Amino acid sequence: MSWTADKNELSPHVRMFMAHLGVEKGYAEATLDAYGLDLLQFERFILGKGVNPQAPETVTREIIRSYLAELHRQGVKRSSVARKLAALRSYFRFLIRRDILRTSPCAAIGNPRQDVRHPTTLNVDQALRLVDASAEQDPRTLRDMALVELLYGSGVRISEALGLDLFDLDLEQGVVRVLGKGSKERLAPMTEAGVQRLRAYLDHRNAFSPRPEERAVFLGMRGGRLNRREATRIVDKVAEKADLAQRISPHVLRHSFASHLLESGADLRSVQELLGHARLSTTQRYTHLDLARVVQVYDQSHPLAVTGETRKREPEKGG
Repeated sequence: MSWTADKNELSPHVRMFMAHLGVEKGYAEATLDAYGLDLLQFERFILGKGVNPQAPETVTREIIRSYLAELHRQGVKRSSVARKLAALRSYFRFLIRRDILRTSPCAAIGNPRQDVRHPTTLNVDQALRLVDASAEQDPRTLRDMALVELLYGSGVRISEALGLDLFDLDLEQGVVRVLGKGSKERLAPMTEAGVQRLRAYLDHRNAFSPRPEERAVFLGMRGGRLNRREATRIVDKVAEKADLAQRISPHVLRHSFASHLLESGADLRSVQELLGHARLSTTQRYTHLDLARVVQVYDQSHPLAVTGETRKREPEKGG
C-alpha cells in the first residue's frame, strides 16, 4: 500500500511536508510511504474527533495523547507507536519552521517504553545453506542467488540492493557503491562468491528484456527494477529451497552478516561502517549475540559454571 493512493485525502500542510521530505530531504520511497501512511492515519483520527486537519493550530496535546491511547487500545506495537509519534513530531516541527505554528502539540510527550528486542539471525550453517541453496543456471535463479549472496555477504539493506544501478558495481575491485539512509553513500565489499554470482547473473540480464535506458542491476520479470515485495518473495523461496524451517526476511540476512562478523572478532566500529549505521548504539544491538555465544561456551567448559539448577554452596568451615 502506498500513501500516494490517498494523497488527495491529506491536508495541504501534510502534502507540503511530504514534498519537503521527497524533494529537499531526498527520502526513499519506502520512508515516504511510512510517513505518508502514519500522517494519513492521524488525520483520519482527528477528523473523527471533529478536528479540522487543515487547521493544525487546533490540534492539542490532549488530542495527541488521545491518539496514542487509541493506538494502544488497537494493540499497535510500541515500536510502531514510537514511529508514528516521531512522524508527528517531524511534521509539527516543519510547520513551526514555516511559521505556520508557534508550538508543537507533541512537546513534553515521551516515547512509549520499548520492549527489548534482539535481531533475528541465522547461524553460520543456516547462512551457508541459504547461499548454496541452488546451483541452477537459468536467468531467474542466477538473479535470485546473486541477490541473496549480496544481502548476506555484504550486509546491505534490501532497499540499497534494489536501488543499485550498473555503474554502482566495481566487480574488479569487489566493491559496490550503495546509497543508504539519508542519501549517504558508502562502499560495501563483496565476497568472491558474490562477485562470481553477479557476473553470472549479469551475463544473462538481457533475458529479462530490459528497456535500453534501464540501468537497474536487479530486474523483475517485466524488465524494470525489481520491487521490494518480489525481492522478499525471492528470499523466502530460496530459504525454502535451503530447507530452513523459519521464514527469512531480507533484513535477517543483514542481521546475520553483522552478528557473524562480531562473532569472528570484528570490532564494533568496523561493523558500524560496513552497515552504514549513523550511530554506534544501533550496531550495539548485535553485541548480545556474541555475548550469548561466550556464555554458552563458558557454561559448557568452565569447571565452576553451573547449568540447570542453582549450585548450592558448601558452608565454609572455620580455618
